[in-house]
Amino acid sequence: MSSGPALARRLGTFDAVVIGVGSMIGAGIFASFAPAAAAAGAGLLIGLAMAGIVAFCNATASAQLAAQYPTSGGTYVYGRERLGAWPGFLAGWSFVVGKTASCAAMAMTFAAYAAPAGWEKPVAVAAVLGLAAVNYRGVTRTARLTRIIVTVVLLVLGLVVVVGLTAGDRAPTGFDGELFAGGPYGILQSAGLLFFAFAGYARIATMGEEVKEPRRTIPRAIVTALALVLVVYALVAVTVLLVLGPDRLATATAPLVEVVTVADAHWAAPIVRVGAAAAALGALLALVAGVGRTALAMARNGDLPTWLAGVHPTYRVPHHADVALAAVVGILVLVVDLRGAIGFSSFGVLLYYLIANVAAFTQTREHRRYVRGLQVLGAAGCLVLVVTLPPASIVVGLTVLVVGVGYRLVRLRRAAPPDGV
Repeated sequence: MSSGPALARRLGTFDAVVIGVGSMIGAGIFASFAPAAAAAGAGLLIGLAMAGIVAFCNATASAQLAAQYPTSGGTYVYGRERLGAWPGFLAGWSFVVGKTASCAAMAMTFAAYAAPAGWEKPVAVAAVLGLAAVNYRGVTRTARLTRIIVTVVLLVLGLVVVVGLTAGDRAPTGFDGELFAGGPYGILQSAGLLFFAFAGYARIATMGEEVKEPRRTIPRAIVTALALVLVVYALVAVTVLLVLGPDRLATATAPLVEVVTVADAHWAAPIVRVGAAAAALGALLALVAGVGRTALAMARNGDLPTWLAGVHPTYRVPHHADVALAAVVGILVLVVDLRGAIGFSSFGVLLYYLIANVAAFTQTREHRRYVRGLQVLGAAGCLVLVVTLPPASIVVGLTVLVVGVGYRLVRLRRAAPPDGV
């Protein structure tokens, strides 16, 4: 595998956990419960558990692989090392295109909460450009700003839970007889929708060149961040179901704002809106950094244009990749809607984790930290969740995969020596 200028190792375990939590606690927790309730009713709690199980399996695979290959690129690198160049490319391409769509989704969600009516698109583009500038100045600034945002979001979510569960005039709806009202497919669909809210823990694995003691730090940070987020999501899910009930939750456009409104705490609604905007901003911040570093790894191997492999001589960040990403996401914000961006993102992310589980399954005993059954369960879970996505998302995802494969085939053909040489 080719090499280039190394990135600086600046992050400890705490910073890595914060970045992982910041990658997961984003717009998903403010937006995904309503469609999940529409699919499964109170059964979204089962869907949440299923999504958490798949996420845990994926997290252990990523942690195990990151310990053996502590370098930037995540499953792109792991796939190349364990399975070959083509699986690695498919993982990297799926990650880059899927997370680029996630960047657009997070930017649009931020603008929906923070921008005046009619100004959503310009504000979303401005958010992308601003956070790209933060990453351009160095990863330590990313960690500090993410720490602040995660603190704000967790305080807001805590406020929602406390207000919702202590409201004197709230009548609990209960879940008796409702957990399976949506049927097996509805529950699976809710799991697929809720998985979008978990995606992000592998963000830590893509920073293998930037954490201190990566063999120890990365596995701890991934599992710790996921456990913290699962607890938070479970508390919020139970709260919104108790306060709103499955039917009202299914039609809510801003479920957490509605929780405090129903609890007669109208003063808290603006605070929750600010928290939602901060959550989307925090996820966007982490995504911009993660996509840039995977693009860096792919460019080093010629799977993307080599210009993207540039590392800034002062800030030691992949500044060419970050600039290109900001430009592409800005265009996406202007031409796509939020639902389309989320569906397309989920398609790419699930394929990425599928390859991660297969790669981890092939690791030898001395590099194994978890039983192989977790990788089997994780791969099967990814496949099951993929088929719950809207057909349009699957079609667009497959189309973009074909485009990526075509690009690589053309590049390999051009690089091949002529006959007789």
